[in-house]
This record gives sequence, structure tokens and C-alpha cells, in this order.
Amino acid sequence: MPHTPAEAFSLVAAIDLGSNSFHMVLAKVDHGEIRILERLGDKVQLAAGLDEQRLLSEEAMQRGLDCLRRFAQLIMGMPQGSVRIVGTNALREARNRSEFIRRAEAVLGHPVEVISGREEARLIYLGVSHSIADTPGKRLVCDIGGGSTEFVIGLRFEPLLRESLQMGCVSYTQRHFRDGKITPARYAQAYTAARLELMSIEHALRRHGWQDAVGASGTIKAVGLAIKGLGLSNGEVTADGLALLKRKLFKLGEVDKIELDGVKPDRRSIFPAGLAILEAIFDACELQSMSHSEGALREGVLYDLLGRHHHEDVRERTLSALQERYHVDLEQAARVEAKALSALSQVAPAWGLDDEWHRDLLVWAARVHEIGLDIAHYHYHKHGAYLIEHSDLPGFSRQDQQMLALLVRGHRRNIPADKLGDFGHEGDKLVRLCILLRFAILFHHIRGTQEMPQVQLLAEPRSLQVRFPAGWLAANPLTQADFEAEAVWLQRTGYQLHIH
Repeated sequence: MPHTPAEAFSLVAAIDLGSNSFHMVLAKVDHGEIRILERLGDKVQLAAGLDEQRLLSEEAMQRGLDCLRRFAQLIMGMPQGSVRIVGTNALREARNRSEFIRRAEAVLGHPVEVISGREEARLIYLGVSHSIADTPGKRLVCDIGGGSTEFVIGLRFEPLLRESLQMGCVSYTQRHFRDGKITPARYAQAYTAARLELMSIEHALRRHGWQDAVGASGTIKAVGLAIKGLGLSNGEVTADGLALLKRKLFKLGEVDKIELDGVKPDRRSIFPAGLAILEAIFDACELQSMSHSEGALREGVLYDLLGRHHHEDVRERTLSALQERYHVDLEQAARVEAKALSALSQVAPAWGLDDEWHRDLLVWAARVHEIGLDIAHYHYHKHGAYLIEHSDLPGFSRQDQQMLALLVRGHRRNIPADKLGDFGHEGDKLVRLCILLRFAILFHHIRGTQEMPQVQLLAEPRSLQVRFPAGWLAANPLTQADFEAEAVWLQRTGYQLHIH
């Protein structure tokens, strides 16, 4: 992500590739605040295109790409870093997501990142907390999506608990209301499935407690408006309203007959499933009412983008927490980071490592490359990689975590060139970043107990020369042996290391 201040961009945009709908917001940054200029949304129902093998159909992909072509007109020409695009549950689930992402990036001209369920929950909470009145107590935020439902308990702008469950209005429609028939038995099945999902988090939610409940999705807004249309609320969801709506659905018997205030025609098919999930949430959490927030994931993405540009980057806090949890030697991490950045500055033009994310990834890896030592010294690079890939890291996309895990995995012994190659044309650049990280670690193998010399690096497409001051290596045989062994490891990836 570029370090350009957000005010330098005349516009910023966020696109949310949801399982039910794709949404986009275009905004102007004004004195650190975001002023929304445009909102666009389209019911793509990407999750409906997932088959039993978890493959997205070509038809579903085309629906998504058609929507993105409309979005693309609004962001045409916007600079890199001013647009952030996130994919949620349907893309988390799809085994062929890389194909859709490749085509989506070609349409939009900006990178697409798939985020974890808990990261989605964090961003939803950020959007909600900036969109409603600031209250002193804790709030419970729920967002029923097409494929997953997120729960957050937070205080003011800080999330305290984040959870994501595999239940959504599109996936439950496919499972329980596929032919459009609404019966008490089918509704009961959907409700029971949702209650079973909720059992895994009910205790944690109750332990934290909350004063207000807020909903942040189209489903919750539609249910609230339908209850208002029945004269039972001012737009909020109530327990009594849910019960009356359920009875009305049973009388209608078919989704095509649903004609309720606030329920648009394109939402009718998924309305019963959404209602069943929401009723299950009300019962599990013993709620009597839930208000609605217009702010949700896409607004959260915008505020997160703004925070990053102001150097209030949640990823910095995440890495600091990792370092603390796994007792990282902070002085050594700082030495390695500084040397890695110095090396990068010397070779970046020759090795094509000029993008800001190359620098970010190298810094992150330098800071956490030793976390595996807290598990065991033997194979600690593998332990560290596992922890990074499988931990919940706020602020990081799945791809960020995978790339960071591979750099940590490759910081000693074998470089996983085959797995890095899975990142396509960026794979070789990741190998080069790994080589720079390894150089910095070897350079500081002796941990700060001796004065280290200035060295010169010269990079060519498949080689790296390291020039030490005359006579220094001969006087420091351990460093010389380290670099001679490193040359053998790098040969396996097709790179030559020359030490002078």
C-alpha cells in the first residue's frame, strides 16, 4: 500500500465483492473525514454459483464481471492505492477464485484481496462505528451476508470480539428454499441450522455483554422496513415483528408472493433464509430489538484505507502483538529490518522491487522471522510460517499472510521457490525478497556484539554480488563460512551469490 497521504488523492473508493451483492462507494477525503459521493450496488449472488466441488460457475463469474465493468467507469484513472477491493465468503470458499480475481483485476485495474471472516468482521465494525452515534457502552454488531454472518462486540471504535460463522442468506436459500416454497418445516430446518452454528460463539458473546445491538446488512435493513410496514416499529428489528413476519411468510407459502414494504423484488428469494438466521440470532442472544446502520464493510474498508495513509495502520499493531506474544528479540529484528531495507535500496531498480508492497513485505518478514523460536529451535522457520499463515492477523489479507508466511519459511535453509511461484509473475520477485531477507539475517548472525562494515550489493537478473571491505572476510571466518554456505542454498533456486 503506498504511503501517500490520503489527502493527496482527490477521491478514494472501496469495492466489496460480497457473496450476495457487490457494492462500491466513492468518496472524497475532507480534513481526515470521508464524504460519500456515490454508492452503487448490484445483486450478483456469487455464492449461488458455487457447486458441490466449491467451483464458481462461468455464469456467476460473468454476473460479477458485468457488475464490475459498471463500477470500473467510476474509478477509471484513479491512482494505485486510492482504491481497495475486498472479496468475502464466496471467494474464500471458491477453489477457482484466482481465475475470477485475475479477470476482475483486468476489468478494474486495481488489486483484489480476499479477506478472512474475522478481518471482514473488523472492517464491518469500523464502518458501523463511524456511521452511528458514539455511545459509551459496548455494542453488538451483526452482518448477515450471502455466505457468512459476522459478529463483533466493540467499545466505541475498538472491536473486542470478532467472529464469523458459515451461514448466509444465499447459502441457506440454496439449502432450504431452493424451489421458492416456504413451509414451517423448511423454515424450522434453516432456523435450527443457524442455532447450531451460533452455539459455538454464544458463550463468548454473552461473557463480553453489550448494551446495544446494531445490524449492518441489507437483510437486516429489509426485515426492519418490513416490520415498520406492519406498524410494529420505526424501522428497527423487534422480536415481536420477527414472529409476525414469520407467520405472514407461512401464509404466503412462496417467495414470489412476498410483497412487503422494504423487500425489493430481487431480495424476495433470499428473504425467508435471512429471516430464519436473524430470528436464530435474536433467540441465541436474547435480543428484543436491533437498530440498523447504513455503514458496513465498504465504509470500513474506506476508513481502514484512510488509517493506513495516516500511518495509523492496524497491521503495525498486529505485528507488534505477534512480536510480544512470541517473545521476539526486538533489537535483532530491528537490526535485520534496517539491513534488509538498506539492501533493498541498492538492488530495487535492478531486481524490479520498486513497489511499496515489496518494501512492506520485507519489513514485516524481518520483524517476525523469529517467532517460531518460541515453539522450538528445530525447524523454527517452519513453525513461524505455520503461525503466520494460520493466525488471525487483523489488517492482513489472506494473500498477505501467505506471502509473509513463505518469506518466513524461506529465511533459512531451503527457499520454497515452487510455492512462491504460485504467485505467478510476482513469484520471482518474492524469491528476490527472500534472498534479501536471508542476506540481512546472515549479516547479523552475530547478534550486535561486533561492529559490522558497510557492504556494497550489485544485482543482476540471476545473481547477487556482495562486496565487503578488503580483508574483512578473512578476519571474520564465521561470516565467510555463512555466506559460502548461503551460495550453495541459493544455487538451488537458480541464483548465484558472489562474495568479495
